[in-house]
Amino acid sequence: MTGARLMDEFPPPPERLVTLANWRKFPFTQWSFRNVRQLLPTAPIAASGNSVPLPADLRDIGSTVFETPRGERTTVDRALRETSTDALLVLRHGRLMTEWYANGMDAERLHIVFSISKSICGALGGILVDRGILDPDRPVVDILPEFRTSSAYATATVRHVLDMTVGISFVEDYLDPDGDVIRYRRAMGWDPVPPGQPAIDLRSFLAQQKADGKPHGEAFHYVSTNTDVLGWIYERASGQPLSELISDHLWKPLGAEREACITVDAHGAMRAAGGICVAPRDLARFAEMMRLRGVANGRQVVPGWWVDDIHDGGDAAVWNRGDFAPMFPGGRYRSQWYQLDQERRTLNAIGIHGQWIHIDPPSETVIIRLASEGIPLDPDSAGLWTRAFAAISRLP
Repeated sequence: MTGARLMDEFPPPPERLVTLANWRKFPFTQWSFRNVRQLLPTAPIAASGNSVPLPADLRDIGSTVFETPRGERTTVDRALRETSTDALLVLRHGRLMTEWYANGMDAERLHIVFSISKSICGALGGILVDRGILDPDRPVVDILPEFRTSSAYATATVRHVLDMTVGISFVEDYLDPDGDVIRYRRAMGWDPVPPGQPAIDLRSFLAQQKADGKPHGEAFHYVSTNTDVLGWIYERASGQPLSELISDHLWKPLGAEREACITVDAHGAMRAAGGICVAPRDLARFAEMMRLRGVANGRQVVPGWWVDDIHDGGDAAVWNRGDFAPMFPGGRYRSQWYQLDQERRTLNAIGIHGQWIHIDPPSETVIIRLASEGIPLDPDSAGLWTRAFAAISRLP
């Protein structure tokens, strides 16, 4: 079965029906990731209404050769054909160099970007800090007193949340059928609640999270609840819903051409950590703005000093004590962004099931990959595509 055959009859037969029970399982991902609005409630992220054209200088890069993690030679074209890639866009010097789509994806459709949502929220944080709306050194409970009693966030600062260094007991295991993540997904409305179990909303779930006894700021501990707390902090501090903040401060100034959206729970809480769905070219516009130190269309959108801090502020020792050091040795993390190659000063935003932003400053290259991989976090895929990105960035 392929994504093209899913949901293709009225009604679809059971084996081709995409539901909340299977939408993150392959091959259903090939339909669901580009049709989230037909599965989940969402809030709109308004576009500019006056989109800025994305200039193009297209070329075929499919024959670009690189070495896989297993030491085999392959090409970009083969990697695209043999993996669940839905879209690949490459910008060089701000011009669209490659645009490739598969599995029913195209330039107009919205695709869920999962934890790339975190990096979008990280960029938004710099705008709010620069405008005096938010202080990263402020205790979380000064803004959200809901966490004051027996919560993992009771003694954390906004900076701890931004940098994923909260001492929290939550375990981000996507495959544990009875773990924290499955309860989290039910709270956000991404999974059905089993019969007989009480429903809970996202914000109530966040307030229930417990500390793990470790000091905040000591180690990188990747926990998606942190970014949902961050989105709630932004809303409380600004008095605006997260969807409007992203639209007003990012999508409209970027000249985005398509309305984006973000999933919401039964109480209207927005999934800052992973619920944003965007058109591929608009994600490329966002990444290009970050490459240009926060500038888009001649306007400073994200403060340049905030982008500099993302590049330079990550703590290598904190990373080395954290969750992802074995997969990405030598990395750092700052304000919801990854730095995986310190020599080239690359920036990366990474989402489960194969979503990537890769920014390579020396070659002025931006790469967007959207995918519908069946495994949430696949080290083999990550290794393959980081090598592909490096090969593409080295092209003359």
